[in-house]
Amino acid sequence: MATRGAACVQYCAMTTQLATVRFFTAAAVLVSLSGLQSGCMSLGPRTFKADQVDYSRALGDAKKRQILALIVGLRYADAPAFLNVSQVIAGYTFTASATAVANSTPDPGGPGTGLMGMASYADHPTFTFTPTTGESYARAYIHPLLPAQILPLADGGVPIDLLLRIAVQSIGGLSNAAMLGGPSGNGTPGFFELLAVLRRLQLAGEVSIAYKPGPNGGSVSLALGLPRGSGSTAVAEDLARVRELLALPDGTAPYPITTGNDGSVPRGITIVTRSVLGILTDLGAEIEVPAADIDDGATKPAVQLVGGETRPVILIHAAKKMANPVYASIVYRNSRFWIDDADFDSKYALTVVQDLMALAEETDESHAPVVTVPAN
Repeated sequence: MATRGAACVQYCAMTTQLATVRFFTAAAVLVSLSGLQSGCMSLGPRTFKADQVDYSRALGDAKKRQILALIVGLRYADAPAFLNVSQVIAGYTFTASATAVANSTPDPGGPGTGLMGMASYADHPTFTFTPTTGESYARAYIHPLLPAQILPLADGGVPIDLLLRIAVQSIGGLSNAAMLGGPSGNGTPGFFELLAVLRRLQLAGEVSIAYKPGPNGGSVSLALGLPRGSGSTAVAEDLARVRELLALPDGTAPYPITTGNDGSVPRGITIVTRSVLGILTDLGAEIEVPAADIDDGATKPAVQLVGGETRPVILIHAAKKMANPVYASIVYRNSRFWIDDADFDSKYALTVVQDLMALAEETDESHAPVVTVPAN
């Protein structure tokens, strides 16, 4: 009897110990989940670094696709629509719960012993899109860009030939290619020659754009043959050729740049700039589209560039199947249009177009996206 009693006491002690271990294990898990839940109350700050980069990339990718869609749509005379992201609100939800039941009966495996836990995480961002209409639409996209907005980019490192080819319709009477430009729709050879010569002078440090703040966006002028230049024979020939093409007098003094047919400024360079819609339309005019779309009258044949320039500013491919990898792509009229990721020149040109659009939109506050990330 003593032996049986001792065994019973030992068994009951062991049972109580197992139940206690299970109870404290369940309690530890419960505390762990509770701590995880309270720790995730600071989820916003922990994800801020990733969110800042990820949302920035997402907005950039969306802008690339929007510009590509506008170029292709205008190629087919579709009415453009500008829908911009004005606000991004990131929202996080994390919940965790646990339930522990400890069994204190002599049977360690009896009913009532168990542990239940649950945790969930959700991310529900909110995006606000703002269409551009009315006066803002006209000011940003229909009005021609000002020379003071365009030309200073050349001093900032943008190739001057690319900049003028994208944003200028004519300079000094020399015409750029245009989608609906009539007899001169393919451009004049002198325009493309001028761009090539100016680019060589830019690389040689012999050309500069001077900007002066003032009314109506300020004024700009072109300086040629700078003192810091190389002074080589090739440079001298290029300088003479620019003056000849633009009918400029000799000298290094800055030549004022005037818009339209304004000839009131002596020794000036007359320039006709494009609007954002003009830029996008004329970029689309260079796209080689499926022949069936031309045959059925959906669009016009692509412009054929003249002179020394035969490559489109942005090389956009069109086919039923898309090659990879791609920089940006859309689907339109059962065809895929894309820019190759390996085509650096086209990618850089698209970036310049995006910069020009940003300059045109600078007075429209609706185009400044606000990203809101909860901090707690």
